[in-house]
Amino acid sequence: MQLTYWAEHAWLETNVEPGVALEVADGRITAVRKGAEAPPPGAVVLRGLTIPGLANAHSHAFHRALRGTVQVGAGTFWTWREVMYQVASRLTPETYFSLARAVYAEMALAGITAVGEFHYLHHAPGGAAYRDPNAMGEALIAAAADAGIRITLLDTAYLSSAIRNKHSGEAPTKLQLRFSDGTAEAWAERASALKGGDHALIGAAIHSVRAVPAGQLSTVAQWAQERRAPLHVHLSEQTAENEACLAAHGCTPTRLLADHGVLGPRTTGVHNTHLTNEDVALLGGTSSGTCMCPTTERDLADGIGPAAALQGAGSPLSLGSDSHAVIDLLEEARAMELNERLRTRTRGHWTAAALLRAATEDGHAALGWHEAGRLEPGMLADFTTVALDSVRTAGPVQRLAVETAIFAATAADVRHTVVAGRQVVRDGSHVLVPDVPAALASSIAALRG
Repeated sequence: MQLTYWAEHAWLETNVEPGVALEVADGRITAVRKGAEAPPPGAVVLRGLTIPGLANAHSHAFHRALRGTVQVGAGTFWTWREVMYQVASRLTPETYFSLARAVYAEMALAGITAVGEFHYLHHAPGGAAYRDPNAMGEALIAAAADAGIRITLLDTAYLSSAIRNKHSGEAPTKLQLRFSDGTAEAWAERASALKGGDHALIGAAIHSVRAVPAGQLSTVAQWAQERRAPLHVHLSEQTAENEACLAAHGCTPTRLLADHGVLGPRTTGVHNTHLTNEDVALLGGTSSGTCMCPTTERDLADGIGPAAALQGAGSPLSLGSDSHAVIDLLEEARAMELNERLRTRTRGHWTAAALLRAATEDGHAALGWHEAGRLEPGMLADFTTVALDSVRTAGPVQRLAVETAIFAATAADVRHTVVAGRQVVRDGSHVLVPDVPAALASSIAALRG
């Protein structure tokens, strides 16, 4: 299929250009023509600012069912987690497909063209394997296809409930049994049967150092290394995790991961909130990435991670919506800057272009989609258009369109989303899932106890 999209304005890495024709064939951009003052005959018109598709580098799709519910009363991350476990206990492959399809459609409406699904809900309640041991993961891959976005399924090793000592972890709780394969070797055997496709890549994840005993970390790392696959890990999200690791191993979680061969250019630490200076240097020195999830980190009162220091040390930044308190990568991008302003009481730690790069090119790279994230010939034809005439975005001059998008726009301002050259969102409506709110409402209602 050959098609031309005409962008009223387009961000071409260094600047905003008016009148850009994007020629597409076989799911890729074949030409980028600047100076097209009017749409070419037959072109699809994209009014607003067209940018590369946004990459949501960290998602737990089923957490979307918690929105609103967990805002009643007080508590901590740990009390929130108990509510989350109750929702997890009710999911089946069929209900998870329905929920994830709706959640991924919501992401498409927000301009997200690729998601990194940190997937650990593997088995039936009680821990018994489904007839197809990967039924839950395959439901997520199918859901992304139905919603029209790309997915990197980060199949997650989750073997223990806490650190017991330097050699072993505590057994999973009753509600955690469906997360566990028993050993890293059994996890690797099951994960090896997963298959990707044009819209799907298979990666790996270590849930955390509390959920994978130290002696089994290298098995997961080696599995990812052999496949040159992305490897993600929740890292130092909670001070309790750091304290337990220090007590058992005499080192921080970052050092433990480094000592077992987990860190490296294809590895991304998620959150990276409570780090020492040595941790920052280790992550930067190994070119391990950092995925910040500011809306979740503030929702759960986790803290503000040292994103600027990490990037300065050599750790590429990406962004995720994690628990889906909101699904809005533009908000995640500006929240990273605004959090740093609150922490330091100074402004301007990242340019708008740098924040957008974290939400696009660097996010895709963290998920293994190295041919996405830029509007250039040869790249995947994944892009999104943000309105410049809404009540939030109207007024600024064209050259400030990126600043307007990052610091004023929201997901509600996304007008069009294109994936592999196909329009998935048109004029603010999802083409493949006609009523996304209804799909969300019905799939979440099915999970109520």
